[in-house]
Amino acid sequence: MDALAEQYVRLVLTLGNHDKSYVDAYYGPAAWKAEAEADTASPAELANRAERLLAQLPQTIAPADDLNSLRKQYLKTQLGAVAAHAHHIADASFRNFQQEAKALYDTEPPVQQYSDFDPVLAALDAELPGDEPLHTRVQTFREQYRIPEDKLDSVFKAAIEACKERTQAQVALPANESFRLEYVKDKPWSGYNWYQGDSHSLIQINAGLPIHIDRAVDLGCHEGYPGHHTYNALLEEKLVKDQGWVEYSVYPLFSPQSLIAEGTANYGIELAFPGEEKTRFEQETLYPLAGLDPATAEKYQRVLDLLAQLKFAENIVAREYIDGEIDRAEAVKRFQKYTAMSPEKAEQRVKFVDTYGAYVINYNWGKALVKEYIESGADTPQARWQKFSRLLSSPRLPSSLHW
Repeated sequence: MDALAEQYVRLVLTLGNHDKSYVDAYYGPAAWKAEAEADTASPAELANRAERLLAQLPQTIAPADDLNSLRKQYLKTQLGAVAAHAHHIADASFRNFQQEAKALYDTEPPVQQYSDFDPVLAALDAELPGDEPLHTRVQTFREQYRIPEDKLDSVFKAAIEACKERTQAQVALPANESFRLEYVKDKPWSGYNWYQGDSHSLIQINAGLPIHIDRAVDLGCHEGYPGHHTYNALLEEKLVKDQGWVEYSVYPLFSPQSLIAEGTANYGIELAFPGEEKTRFEQETLYPLAGLDPATAEKYQRVLDLLAQLKFAENIVAREYIDGEIDRAEAVKRFQKYTAMSPEKAEQRVKFVDTYGAYVINYNWGKALVKEYIESGADTPQARWQKFSRLLSSPRLPSSLHW
């Protein structure tokens, strides 16, 4: 298994030559990276290599919770995604949202219709009545909660500190873990964690678009604690260092691992701040730091809760756009109409789909799968934290969430 795992790492690194977004993190031997960069194999050849490695694994792996069974399932599933992504790079003439989701992320997201969201849009319309388009009313309302640029750093540092405090009370973090925070612009995402290895991350926040007060905790948890930074640090500590499993020293973005990463990062927000705790923390700490009036925080949260219910509508727009049923301009319009995004945010979202494809499912569908897995049989906050912590440091992938 160790030899196959090494070949998997080298394969991922080499495929990264053909897709700059593919290798999200790597902290293994520098020589492997240098050798991969010098490898001139085509995407088609790399797909063949992945399939040859797959042939060395059992066709079927019996469901079991022991680490070695999960490791075999991990390598098999990840290698399947490597082959699928290599084939796509070799021939990008055909794309299908559902097939891409299954091939790359080991899951089949639900297929929904716009009409499924009519009740939510009606409730949002009632909450923010007016004659202008709903997305305009939503953005006008949200503008009251925009963090002034000169307050961003103090607000984000306070939010991340709270996220870490709540996580550290429940999860044993590596002793030397740390992160660096940067603000950037002109990106297709709102925040990003670039894991550096040795329990250290670079967390970047996209300040190119308006950032509202709710995003401080969301991004603090998602990118930091108990999200991506925590996840990567625990995988490195528990699987790379303790088990010697080199396959976890590389993170291919377009792979089933991303559904677990994004799903846990989004579920981690409500795990760290359950119920009304997030709103209360924002009112008491973040609103004053941002110079905002906390008096209407509860109404703002009601609007946010409704907007959260529209997240799956993003998948419909992305599916239609990827499948060629609508063009870019129509995708921008539909993001505004069905998810109440601003024109600027809708443009950014289409740019995200252009860059990352069906990856959008990992945020909403990933969270739903992780939530179901964690809360099944875990009836107390402490039990949920314990199960969540085990998931963060295990080889479990989407299809094995049901084991």
